[in-house]
Amino acid sequence: MGTDKREYRRTHPWIDFRFDLRRIPAHVWTSLGIASADAEHIAQAMLKPETGRRLHQLFLAKGALATTAIEGNTLDEEDALRAVQGTLELPESQRYLGQEIQNIIGAANEIKDSIMGSPDTPPRLSRQVIEHFNEEVLKDLPLDDKAVPGRIRTHSVVVAGYRAAPHQDCAYLLDRLCDWFNDSDLNADEPSRRVPYAILKAIVAHLYVAWIHPFGDGNGRTARLLEVQILLAAGLPVPACHLLSNHYNLTRTEYYRQLELSSRREDPVPFVEYAIQGLVDGLRDAIGTIRAQQFSDRWEQYVYETFGELKTEVDRRRLRLVLDLTRHHEQTLEPVSKRDMRRLSPALSEAYARKTVKTLTRDLNAILAMGLLEIEEGGYVPRDWVILTFRPQRRDARPG
Repeated sequence: MGTDKREYRRTHPWIDFRFDLRRIPAHVWTSLGIASADAEHIAQAMLKPETGRRLHQLFLAKGALATTAIEGNTLDEEDALRAVQGTLELPESQRYLGQEIQNIIGAANEIKDSIMGSPDTPPRLSRQVIEHFNEEVLKDLPLDDKAVPGRIRTHSVVVAGYRAAPHQDCAYLLDRLCDWFNDSDLNADEPSRRVPYAILKAIVAHLYVAWIHPFGDGNGRTARLLEVQILLAAGLPVPACHLLSNHYNLTRTEYYRQLELSSRREDPVPFVEYAIQGLVDGLRDAIGTIRAQQFSDRWEQYVYETFGELKTEVDRRRLRLVLDLTRHHEQTLEPVSKRDMRRLSPALSEAYARKTVKTLTRDLNAILAMGLLEIEEGGYVPRDWVILTFRPQRRDARPG
């Protein structure tokens, strides 16, 4: 069938496989620059191995939960984190919710392993790849009879008032989409353009899959996995690749509104603008999370440096007291009274089991003198703010 005679040309003229970069507003290009810089900041973050592993699990859990929550999954972040760690247990009636999240985790890890395993060969998009994503998204889930995992639909679909592209054109449209993106101007080789253009490419690919709606179910999740692949292939750090899904979930009503408006106006630019602003916000939040971990790691290092060589049992006991009090304060932001000090951890309880209150007082006074603790109303807190004074000096910006 000739291109001009295909039904979608009449019903969905906005699916035209064109994206004019000249129509991107200046402030969006600025946001893309910010996103690129923030993504590089995350990529270069120096973390302890355990901290890095924990953050990877956290961002994967957030992304997997977000992309399923948009579709109605009711599990929470702790459940998603347990799914990442392989410890999630649910009653029989809720196991399909866990399966939805496990499917996204498995697919995301498969994409990551494939790309990391072939760093010099950027993956080419193909209809078979997108069909595979859909198969993974819907694996082992209860589905409508018309929805077959990984198979192009053979029936008409209306979603929230939006009539998807004609089913007889879906395979052709996915092929066109992949051919377009494999040879697109958005495949920039220049380092300064590679990440900004990849972000645009990922968002537009998402939009086109949503417009075509090629599968009987799981189209949104499939589109969001495609975003992950494009961003990972462009060299963005893994945590950053899950942030768009998180943004869509946090702004779910606006997400659906922007999708609907994009087809009604036959214009992808507003959706692109909406998505990029959410990505920038997500990257800033992610940097905040990483900085908090770096702050904690740097404070722990400073504590060890201050104690120096741990020659005696007294040194080791006092070190344990500072570290356990710090961990408690990070979780509660509350001072710890002398009365509660022994109960901060089993190790601390054992260390002071045969010690008097005078011993604890002597230890606290010694640590105060070292400048590692300070007294607030209600008890003791770590003097961890001191490490902020080690940053490079600069003039504070003040209004006026």
